[in-house]
Amino acid sequence: MSLLGPAEIRDLADLLDVQPTKKLGQNFVVDANTVRRIVKVAKVAEGEHVVEVGPGLGSLTLGLLEAGASVVAVEIDHRLAEQLPRTVELLQPGAPLTVVSADAMRIMELPGDPTRLVANLPYNISVPVLLHLLEHFESIRAGVVMVQAEVGHRLAAEPGSKIYGSPSVKASWYGTWRTAGTVSRQVFWPVPNVDSVLVGFDRREEAIGTEEERVLTFSIVDAAFQQRRKMLRQSLGQLLGGSAAATDAMTAAGVAPTARGEELTVHDFLRIARQVGSS
Repeated sequence: MSLLGPAEIRDLADLLDVQPTKKLGQNFVVDANTVRRIVKVAKVAEGEHVVEVGPGLGSLTLGLLEAGASVVAVEIDHRLAEQLPRTVELLQPGAPLTVVSADAMRIMELPGDPTRLVANLPYNISVPVLLHLLEHFESIRAGVVMVQAEVGHRLAAEPGSKIYGSPSVKASWYGTWRTAGTVSRQVFWPVPNVDSVLVGFDRREEAIGTEEERVLTFSIVDAAFQQRRKMLRQSLGQLLGGSAAATDAMTAAGVAPTARGEELTVHDFLRIARQVGSS
């Protein structure tokens, strides 16, 4: 046996006196077939360096190692971080694992420059964690994450969709996104009260703008979707110094001032940001 099953997961939890908490977004995968499916969908190659966030008791970690990847696992719970190497050594002796005991939202360095992200992300902070990792670790070129279904569909949404919003635009700054299948609630312990989906991404070959442009673009995106029912000349007015200034910037960027946020691509928002930055 090289992966964990329901009995092993519960035994480990008892050993560590771990009660999964909503605060940390802990829902542990207890089905080996689901683990192998995630690894397959993520196209993890032998010898590849993978970063995993929130490994928990090690279900997915073991699946990644079984596929021949080397793994750096970022875990905020110190008990779980200490146990993970022991679990791996017991089931897959000598497997290349590095554990970073830290808050994923605060890490600024990772050993080995991982090229792929594969994770069952804590539902309560999945989008901020994703954006943080993509912002600070350019070595990550692709990946698959498991998130709450509503969040996953939003990440992969296209302009014009009712669920297209700030996360959709910000994610598309970094690359292309797609949903890659649903995951049953029954493969988790404890069973969550929401559905889950796999979301895959591929980073752009080249960044579409500078870091300064990204920061300004994201602030414009936030303003646009805080009042998503309003026309952009109104929703951006407070940020840009009034509706007249917003109208001028949008017109110069080739964007209709009467448009709404959900109609614009990340490139549209970037053009507005460039007009604002140059004025």
